[in-house]
Amino acid sequence: MDKRQRIELSRLTGGDIRFDCSMHEFTTFRVGGNVDILYFAGELDRLQRVMAFLAREKVPYIVLGKGSNLLVMDAGLKGAAVILRGKLAGIERSGPGNRNLLAGGGLSISKLLTYCRDEGLGGLEFMAGIPGTVGGALVMNAGAFGKAIGGMVEKIRMITPEGKLADVEYLQTEFSYRESSIPEGAVVIEVMFRLNNVNSEMISKIVAGYLAQRKEKQPLEYPSAGSIFKNPPHDYAGRLIEKVGLKGKKIGGAMISPKHANFIINTGRASADDILNLMEMTRKKVKQETGIDLESELKIVGIKNH
Repeated sequence: MDKRQRIELSRLTGGDIRFDCSMHEFTTFRVGGNVDILYFAGELDRLQRVMAFLAREKVPYIVLGKGSNLLVMDAGLKGAAVILRGKLAGIERSGPGNRNLLAGGGLSISKLLTYCRDEGLGGLEFMAGIPGTVGGALVMNAGAFGKAIGGMVEKIRMITPEGKLADVEYLQTEFSYRESSIPEGAVVIEVMFRLNNVNSEMISKIVAGYLAQRKEKQPLEYPSAGSIFKNPPHDYAGRLIEKVGLKGKKIGGAMISPKHANFIINTGRASADDILNLMEMTRKKVKQETGIDLESELKIVGIKNH
């Protein structure tokens, strides 16, 4: 990114940016090199202008959310990373009987569930413990315990890669296992959910149950990006990885969790290369011994070392 582009982005964003910013603190893996520009987007009109500029200038960008399900390479990331906050991370009730919920794309899943509990709106409890934002969860159709967020959606508002606003009905969007038809490069800025009126105490109990299951089975005490590989049809990635004897395997500071084999954890000094190499080794060994190709759940971005 050249000097002219940096100056113009500084003007368009109103100064809500950082230059040459380390991605360590903005990803749940706590790894990754510097990004050229980190933009904290709090206003829709500014974000639209920035998106349009990035498209015209052919500047690459990603939307960060909470930085989960993301691996940023050690050599850094060219272009811009966008974090939604302020008005783009709000929440309010809407629709007939106030049973619908409007949530900003930058709203964290934890805050979404807290609001639902306080307001007695049920249906999203299965998302408890997922460390992401509404927009990021929707793009990858995040879910757990046999359910996924896409099934709860009424309407989506997004900014297209060209910077234009688009409202998309649920029936116009396709959701499948860890995937959606939301276009690459679009920014989800608002989601309307269809929810049910449920007693707040009941919601609290259900959420607590899901969180207890996660704590028992997942290595939540270490930095990670959640599940590394998608479950293949009629099987579980964690079972396959454990079957080939890789639980506890380490490369550098990255380790396949002894608690859950489909988690790679940062034991303290992992690099992105450590994590990527451990993923590749795991994929190859599972393929060799079981014939099954594991597909990554992670979005891997940035400049790879040769």
